[in-house]
Amino acid sequence: SPSIEEVSAALGASFFTTACLALLAGMLGITIYLAIRFEWSFAMGAFFSTLHDVLAIIILVVVMGTELSIIHIGAFLTVAGYSINDTIVIYDRIREQLRLAAPGEKLIDIMNEAINSTLSRTLLTSGSTIAVLVALLALGGPAMFDFSITMLLGIFVGTYSSIFIASPIVLACDKKHNLRAELQAQDEQDAKA
Repeated sequence: SPSIEEVSAALGASFFTTACLALLAGMLGITIYLAIRFEWSFAMGAFFSTLHDVLAIIILVVVMGTELSIIHIGAFLTVAGYSINDTIVIYDRIREQLRLAAPGEKLIDIMNEAINSTLSRTLLTSGSTIAVLVALLALGGPAMFDFSITMLLGIFVGTYSSIFIASPIVLACDKKHNLRAELQAQDEQDAKA
């Protein structure tokens, strides 16, 4: 008869596979949503920055010598959602700045202005989340340690990737697809509808 450890390992592997599929489906759904809501340049930036976040956190957890568990998977999914939310806030401001910018203004300057205008909001949100996670880390006991430490690492990684990975990918994509022209075409299409 199978031992408890064998059943537990089988259930763990099943949960891990399901969680990975959920993460993949979530990232695909987010990419499609952003491609429809924004443009493909934005979708690619969000996809790769979120992929970076998840991979970076997995690597950090493994380097810390912790065995991956379902708790970590939950933290990975939460961090992916947090990172996407932060990235979308920046993207909204970039689109808004693109609409208001002078015709000759460079995209890099527009993006820098948009990122700077959302920076205080990003830092306040990250700071308040970090405060809660530090409290969970200190007072949550061993049951909350893995989740809290993974989330804490994820907040740092997710915050910098929204600024330093997602936006530069959009800028790089703009060299192949004129983002301003795409945005103006979409605005004209929305005005006709």
